[in-house]
Amino acid sequence: MARFGRVLTAMVTPFDADGTLNLDTARTLARYLQDHGNDGLVIAGTTGEAPVLSDDERLSLFAAVVEAVTIPVIAGTGTNDTAHSVHLTREAKLLGVAGVLAVCPYYNRPSQAGIGAHITAMAEASDLPVMIYDIPVRTGRKIATATLLNLFHNVSNIVALKDAAGNPGETAALISSAPDGVEVYSGDDSCTLPLLACGIVGTVGVATHWTGDDHQQMFDLWDKGDTTRARLVNARMLESFAFETGDDAPNPIPTKAMMRHLGISVGQARLPMGDAPAFVEARAPEVWSNLQRWRDAFPLCPTP
Repeated sequence: MARFGRVLTAMVTPFDADGTLNLDTARTLARYLQDHGNDGLVIAGTTGEAPVLSDDERLSLFAAVVEAVTIPVIAGTGTNDTAHSVHLTREAKLLGVAGVLAVCPYYNRPSQAGIGAHITAMAEASDLPVMIYDIPVRTGRKIATATLLNLFHNVSNIVALKDAAGNPGETAALISSAPDGVEVYSGDDSCTLPLLACGIVGTVGVATHWTGDDHQQMFDLWDKGDTTRARLVNARMLESFAFETGDDAPNPIPTKAMMRHLGISVGQARLPMGDAPAFVEARAPEVWSNLQRWRDAFPLCPTP
């Protein structure tokens, strides 16, 4: 088993109707995810709307979720300001998180040397294990494979990567050259099955808010060499992957709509994301119903 588990969810951050952080619902959601196939949680990441959270909100969210569950909690402490990221990492350590998520600095457009120095500073701020987060579609910068390998080889507590770069060939090259003990996770739900062939250990997902058990079944089948049935489980989830984001309703807007449909009052996204369009609210029950039909045809059950 990977150090943080194989199925993790990048958890949405719940808000009240007026946009206030709702810690009670955060605890409820975290426990729901723990009970529905998740081995760990990543909070205050992209899906958690980290850029619109104050420091007090982030830290209180870290504390609430750590208290609510028994699975590892990875705290998103990365920002585009190195000193700020170091501060949040030190504070998160005091709250008992299992690790931190270090996103590539966004908007600044640093050099590869700057990216490496930023992540190194975060790692050196505590002894917590660090998961690097590479998501160039959001940050505007790809963390080069050479930069990642340099960090993995030279900074002992940088131990994992959330790979949302969308290039399985490059991921395969990275994994083949990474030191023993470095664990790569899919950070793009639609790429998880292809990336299994490259050597990833798990996923930090979005649709895993409602497909955690499906992902566990897919990983079980893959590990047993039953790639045909693993592909069928992945096919069951494709509509969920397509639903979770898009130009007209980027993640986490649809994910929050799905959780509201499932009875967990996570509220809407804060601006600049904003409220879910009507078509997203209408699609959530359809996606859920279709997923249930797939499950009926190919039940969620222990694999042989």
